[in-house]
Amino acid sequence: MTSEKQKMLSGLPFNALDPELINERKRAKALCFEYNQLHPDQKGLRQQKLSKLLGRAIKPTLEPNFQCDYGYNISLGRNVYMNHNCTILDAAPVTLGDNVMIGPNVTLSTTTHPLQASQRKDGITQAKAITIANDVWIGMGVSILPGVSVGTGAVIAAGSVVTKDIPEHVVVAGVPASLVKQITELN
Repeated sequence: MTSEKQKMLSGLPFNALDPELINERKRAKALCFEYNQLHPDQKGLRQQKLSKLLGRAIKPTLEPNFQCDYGYNISLGRNVYMNHNCTILDAAPVTLGDNVMIGPNVTLSTTTHPLQASQRKDGITQAKAITIANDVWIGMGVSILPGVSVGTGAVIAAGSVVTKDIPEHVVVAGVPASLVKQITELN
């Protein structure tokens, strides 16, 4: 029999009200709380908490308050910076490349829900991976929705809602985000 966690990790519809998943979210929330309460001078302890949350030793800069659902589905490259109040709903993999800069109040959400109210009431959820390539800058207050990939060197303007894939080396803005311009060496 396939567990709800196995369904979630396989990208299939799953029941988010499953006790195993509830407990894993509680664990992540507790670790986020502990991480967010630490003094900025406690860098070693902050890295330990973050490594425990994400399941591997890493050294990004994540300003408080950082929130996530599970932690183990988040993969961060080198030199990642997340400003205050970043939320990652990681029921599916969320992958950030090297040198990614994320402004304050950004949400990356892999989760989506069915249109039928009866299924939502029963906790049915589905998740689609988010991939952010190297050298991406995500402005303040951006929301990136399930299944989106952002190409290398892209810039997402503040307040944008990203509903579809973003190509390399472009600036996008708006709700929904759309192409503003191509980035060249002369810009």
